[in-house]
Amino acid sequence: MLEHFDAIIIGFGKGGKTLGGYLAKKGEKVALIERDPAMYGGTCINVGCIPSKTLVKAAEASSKLEPVFSKQAERYRAAIERKESVVTTLRGRNYQKLASFPDVEVINGSAAFSGDHEVSVAGRILTAPKIFINTGSSSFVPPLDGVKDNPKVYFSDSLMALKELPKRLTIIGGGYIGLEFASMYNLFGSKVSVLQVEDSFIPREDRDLADAISLEFSKRGIDLIYSVKITHLDQDGSLSYEAGGKTVLLKGDAILVATGRSLNTKDLHGKRTGLTLTPRGAVVVDDHLQSVVPGIYAMGDVIGGLQFTYISLDDFRIVKSSLEDPASPKTLSARHNVPYSVFISLAFSRVGLSESEAKGIPYTLFKLPTSAIPKALVLGNTTGFLKALVDPESKKIFGALLYCPESYELINLIKLAMDYDLPYTALRDQIYTHPTMSEAFNDLFAAPIA
Repeated sequence: MLEHFDAIIIGFGKGGKTLGGYLAKKGEKVALIERDPAMYGGTCINVGCIPSKTLVKAAEASSKLEPVFSKQAERYRAAIERKESVVTTLRGRNYQKLASFPDVEVINGSAAFSGDHEVSVAGRILTAPKIFINTGSSSFVPPLDGVKDNPKVYFSDSLMALKELPKRLTIIGGGYIGLEFASMYNLFGSKVSVLQVEDSFIPREDRDLADAISLEFSKRGIDLIYSVKITHLDQDGSLSYEAGGKTVLLKGDAILVATGRSLNTKDLHGKRTGLTLTPRGAVVVDDHLQSVVPGIYAMGDVIGGLQFTYISLDDFRIVKSSLEDPASPKTLSARHNVPYSVFISLAFSRVGLSESEAKGIPYTLFKLPTSAIPKALVLGNTTGFLKALVDPESKKIFGALLYCPESYELINLIKLAMDYDLPYTALRDQIYTHPTMSEAFNDLFAAPIA
């Protein structure tokens, strides 16, 4: 027997939960489906940004205390327990916020399409004129010998549930997730090795940044190993790899697999309702995030774009504007200047083009060493630099990289200036409180270096 709703939302992530509240306030009857009650609120709250950054802060504090492994292990266990408390609190708030609406029903179970605009879940068949897919992504399991059923193999979510600090941690994958975990566990006291298939470090970033981070990691004892082919993972936490014509056995206590993420669309059986998927499994959508099936939308990771929680939130804004006005200018193609931050011990943040990406484009380069910023001296961390690329004619910023304390806050000011087409002089001549990191813009944009 069909159960009728005004809207069905599959996935309790950032976009889905925000949309659910919006529709409920309009008086619509909403079914919000989540297969795992431990994921209320989505990846960010439960196994992504919030828990990992909670641990990053704890690791930074631990690194300043007694460097005895037994003591570090105790602090690590306490940090894991605090992380679990933070996550549990936020997960509960997210559930209550949605469940408090009388017209929202939260349904636990794996959803799958059973027909045109029909969804089966927990033995029920639901239908609605509007269906929103927000199922997110999960850790990619590479086809490596020894990965499956290995008690010493972890992914980002399961490693953050491990209460025993590994003395030796091997990380497969030198992407941003791998780097964040390498930095974090190194600060907690683990001996960390990072294995990369690539022959260069963070290849999508400029070499001045890559070299600076590589040097910093080297000083801290983090091993970066390039151009490897992993041949086998052992049950004791060790692994074998080939590099330079030699086979190497790398001993360890735990292995983190950080080789990307897979889109959660396989079990949806989207073809039953006419959805089109890319070879990677992304839902094909138009500029308003509507699929090829009228009334069925997709948001967040499952559309195959940037995998950030703030992108999922912005996807909600696109869908909302489309529902209110089909001709709304709020579209996927109108989104630009998306910033990102990587939370290693000294976080770096970027928006727009890098120097390597701007080859062939005229630009004026502004660059400032972190050591020139008074607040950096106050914070006791003068590593890094700030740089920005400016159009020489319009004076507008079209790219920036900040490798300095609080870069994750500063980058949002750069994005704001870019979004509103402000010349770099608007940041240069602004009055900032003192001492702050933001006043660095007075000096960064004071004079170009090229």
